[in-house]
Amino acid sequence: MEQIIAGLLRKFEEGKLDRRQLIRSITTAVAGGAVIAEVPVQAATIGATRINHIAYRVSDYKKTRDFYSGLLGMKVEHDDGKEKCSLVVGGMEIHVSASKEPLHAVDGKVNPLRTPYVDHIDFDTEQSKDAIAAELGRRGIKSAPTKASFRIKDPDGYDITLSGKR
Repeated sequence: MEQIIAGLLRKFEEGKLDRRQLIRSITTAVAGGAVIAEVPVQAATIGATRINHIAYRVSDYKKTRDFYSGLLGMKVEHDDGKEKCSLVVGGMEIHVSASKEPLHAVDGKVNPLRTPYVDHIDFDTEQSKDAIAAELGRRGIKSAPTKASFRIKDPDGYDITLSGKR
C-alpha cells in the first residue's frame, strides 16, 4: 500500500495528477486495499507495459472513423482511404478496418468473419521476441508468430498479441 501511495504522490509532485485525482486515487487504493491484498497474484514472466492497440473490424470504416474523430476528437492516422485507419487516443491506437480478409489464425483455426467485433488487443512488453517465445513454450501456450509479436488466445478465446520490446 505504501508503494502505491508513494507512487501517487510522486505523480502529483511531477504534475501528472491534479489534487482531485490524487485524493480520488488514494481513497480508491485505501478502500480496495483489503480486497487487493487477498487476491493471489501469479508472478508475471512477460510483463505487459501498456496496451499498444485495439483492433476493431467494422462494417463501414469511414462512418466509424468520422464518429470517433468527430465526437471524441480522436486523431486519425494511417488512413488508406479505402478500408482502414488508426484512431489515436491517449497515446494508444485503435485500428479500424472494414477488411473482409480472413482473421488471424492461432492454433491453425481461423475465426469466422463477422462485423463489428474486437479483432485483438496488442500488449507491448519489456521482453525480447525470443523471451516471449520461450515463456509461451514453457506454459504450453500455442501461438502464431508475426514479425515482432505473437498472437495467442486468452482463456475465453479472444485474440491477444504480445509484442516484443521495441
